[in-house]
Amino acid sequence: MKKITINDIAKEAQVSISTVSRVMTNKGYVSDEKREAVLRIVKEMNYKPNVFAQSLATGNSMTIGVLTQRISSPIFDTMLLGILKGIEGSGYLPIFADGNWDPKMERSVTQKLLERKVDGLIILGGKLDKDYLFNLAQKIPLIILGREISGMENLCLTISNFQGAYLATSYLIKCGHHQIAHITGLQTHPDASERLNGYVQALSDSGIEKNTNLIIDGDYTELSGITATETLLDRGQYFSAIFAGNDQMAYGAMFALNKRKLNVPNDISIIGFDNQVPSAYMNPPLSTIHFPAMELGEEAGKAILNLIRNKSNKIPSFNVNLVIRDSISILDKDNYNNIPEFWDKKKILYHGNN
Repeated sequence: MKKITINDIAKEAQVSISTVSRVMTNKGYVSDEKREAVLRIVKEMNYKPNVFAQSLATGNSMTIGVLTQRISSPIFDTMLLGILKGIEGSGYLPIFADGNWDPKMERSVTQKLLERKVDGLIILGGKLDKDYLFNLAQKIPLIILGREISGMENLCLTISNFQGAYLATSYLIKCGHHQIAHITGLQTHPDASERLNGYVQALSDSGIEKNTNLIIDGDYTELSGITATETLLDRGQYFSAIFAGNDQMAYGAMFALNKRKLNVPNDISIIGFDNQVPSAYMNPPLSTIHFPAMELGEEAGKAILNLIRNKSNKIPSFNVNLVIRDSISILDKDNYNNIPEFWDKKKILYHGNN
């Protein structure tokens, strides 16, 4: 089967090759009559333009580099789906790469994307320093997703992790919980430290002193939620609720509590962060903070297209919302006063091997 070329289109439409090129790239003036003739022949001959040849002619690769941190992460996966939605119909193709939360790898992968002549770059989270990102933005259209960089606010799409954690902790306090454990993300991640700060501030604003024995590091995985919860229980330090730094760690916490024959929420209440899809189908359904990952990704896709096309670009703001389900119990004053005795009765479950 003969391959259709731009020369064939020009011949059939009875126009010059340059006219076909202007129609296909949508650059330069072409009369309506000639444009319609070219598009009709393109459709009739089922012509598929050579993207490589087009990139040589226009200087555009029609690709967007997307640097994520953990492709297997549900929250990053949702952001990537949002990016795909945001650039849908634009003709641009994303090239996904993983930085694995390693600054050296992030730089290496970013350089490889630049060598492939991507027209724009979207970076999800990560640890690249401010100066590097600032210099990068001078070379290529850049959008940063999930981080707020001072001086680059017009290129950053994010939420207030602090506010989300404050809402989660405040709601637990409102439900009568004063001894609240917190499983953090890795504190080298800005979002994890902001969520820890929001938790601490909510306690302080309610007159509750921070108890470092109730704060334990996780790494945003289910396994770290299991390990952190078992460590908290084995310490023998009383708590009636857990604020997990993300839903995955909350799933792990629920598993660990169930393994120790503790009921959620009757024995221990739990709230997460992210509002991942499985959270609504946990047993019980998990209360959480809604993280608009899909919306963030979609707006990032639209924003990078605007930068590439030299169009005005307004970064929208995003709110966090409390999603209340069945994983939190409400403690009345009398019940609260009896909890230390209840904890002592359950002690064998925490320190034994059952």
